[in-house]
Amino acid sequence: MGQKVNPISMRLQVSKDWRSKWFASKKDYATYLTQDLKVRTLIDKKFRSRAAINQVDIERTPNLVTVTIHTAKAGVVIGRGGSGAQELKAEIEKIFGTTVRVNISELKKAELYAKLVAENIAYQLERRIAFRRAVKSAAGATMRAGAKGIRVEIAGRLNGAEMSRREKEIQGSVPLHTIRANIDYALAEAHTGAGVIGVKVWIHKGEV
Repeated sequence: MGQKVNPISMRLQVSKDWRSKWFASKKDYATYLTQDLKVRTLIDKKFRSRAAINQVDIERTPNLVTVTIHTAKAGVVIGRGGSGAQELKAEIEKIFGTTVRVNISELKKAELYAKLVAENIAYQLERRIAFRRAVKSAAGATMRAGAKGIRVEIAGRLNGAEMSRREKEIQGSVPLHTIRANIDYALAEAHTGAGVIGVKVWIHKGEV
């Protein structure tokens, strides 16, 4: 039986960092965790399919919470004249109940981030584009952007088939057991008429 582990948690402190940075006592831990999840869900729902958000980092100090949004389309998050960022800040402050600083960090090459690639494939599957074409074109774009390797796995009722199956595409090298390899991983879901199709993407960006 294969023992599967999340490639990001496996590499914490080597090439990856925590997405929430804070320390809490036993009685505050559940509250902090719930607040973090609510904020991540809020940002995800608000900008889904529009802003290409890769990850949200949350850092707490005694009287300030810093939320950093890594996105490929910073303009969409900031909004016209900064109105979007102000509105988002107010909504996040309501959840945390304290002063919040929202930083927006722009990503240069969207093709090198597993979450953005997975969401792009899922979006294409929802629009009924043939899965092989969607996967091959996404993998090709990532390799052209300078990745060392990419692995894409999709599972579900592909092309509306009666039985679900699993297909994968591997280009370049993706050494999953090498801890010093910088591997980005993400899972996205495509909600199609035939059911949910899962899309997993691993991108190898070189060794640390």
